[in-house]
Amino acid sequence: MTNEHHEVSGQGQLRGLKVVEFAHVVAGPLAGSMLADQGADVVHVEPPGAGDAARAMGPKRDGVPLWFKVAGRNKRSVTLNLHHAAAREIADRLVAWADVVIVTLRAGRLREWGLDWESVHRTNPKAVLLQISGFGATSSLADAPGFGKMGEARSGVVHLTGFPDGPPVHTGFSHGDAVTGLMGAYAILAALHRQAHDPEFDGEWIDLALFEPLYRLVEWQVITHDQLGTVPQRAGNQLAVAPAAVINTYRSGDGEWITVTSATLRSVRNVAKLLGLLEEEFATTEQQMAGRVRLDDGLREWVAARPAAECLEAFAHADVVASRVFSAQDIANDPIYAERGDIITVDDADLGPVRMQAVIPHFRQRPGRVWRTGPALGQDNHLVYGQWLGLGADELADLEKQHVI
Repeated sequence: MTNEHHEVSGQGQLRGLKVVEFAHVVAGPLAGSMLADQGADVVHVEPPGAGDAARAMGPKRDGVPLWFKVAGRNKRSVTLNLHHAAAREIADRLVAWADVVIVTLRAGRLREWGLDWESVHRTNPKAVLLQISGFGATSSLADAPGFGKMGEARSGVVHLTGFPDGPPVHTGFSHGDAVTGLMGAYAILAALHRQAHDPEFDGEWIDLALFEPLYRLVEWQVITHDQLGTVPQRAGNQLAVAPAAVINTYRSGDGEWITVTSATLRSVRNVAKLLGLLEEEFATTEQQMAGRVRLDDGLREWVAARPAAECLEAFAHADVVASRVFSAQDIANDPIYAERGDIITVDDADLGPVRMQAVIPHFRQRPGRVWRTGPALGQDNHLVYGQWLGLGADELADLEKQHVI
């Protein structure tokens, strides 16, 4: 192996785990990113020429797209034209090499290219397959296209987000895709745990639809509708179903936005005391919920009469949980982010030093690390195909001439 690979192979919790991604854009690759950040060898398969569409997404600096520098970090990029029969033989070898296979293609295309569950399982009976699709492999819409915003809309989250007199609102990033990627990584690790403890492990097929992760995370929406016959509605920043009586965002006298939240009886009583209200009037859950409007109106007036720094100091002194609403600039300048080591600097071949998120979560005994930004298209063809799969130099040259890789 190259010195570069030898250097990084021991980093993080997933040393030695082999992953191949036939997945583009956000959801599937983010699942792979979670694994790559913890030391897994992740091979990102892209079509020759333009590569993954994610390479062109988002803002650019001097013509260089920024998003993929993070999205593709810690991975190996190989090119493979899966429309070519010879490429499908190589794909089969990648599946045989891997412990984990991640796919996001439509069901019909997966069958055509031998990347569906039956084909993967036949090639590698121990492999864990994560298949992400718009509507799930078992639904009548298995072959329909899907993107994250569709998943968000179907999950119930968008219906609940926004103000009562306004339209439903999507969050300001690829929420559905990202949460699906995160849940996909969790599911992969669950399957690998069983593999490690079950001598009869016969592979696993994780079938994840884009709407399902967010749907699962809104824990109360189905049971509320089932048991009470009600449909939770948008409630701005107060939430349709809140853990306690105080949760909202308020504007300070100097124009900053501050979120104040509570999740216990005591925290709500602290708010009441800060506002000069009688604590005994907010002693029980019933009293607190009945007094939500008083607390909300009182906080709005109290915060509006003071600068943000004074508000936050008073909240901290009163043991009331609050925070300014952070922008990217606030994050970059925040001492707590710095103390946590959550922003790191990585050298990039195109841009020089760039700052990005650190590996999260933090493992203190054997941490992962970011050893490269998103690679150039096909940068690892010879390492992966030559050294890892054992293809000879003449074979690789022939594949390049045929535009297979």
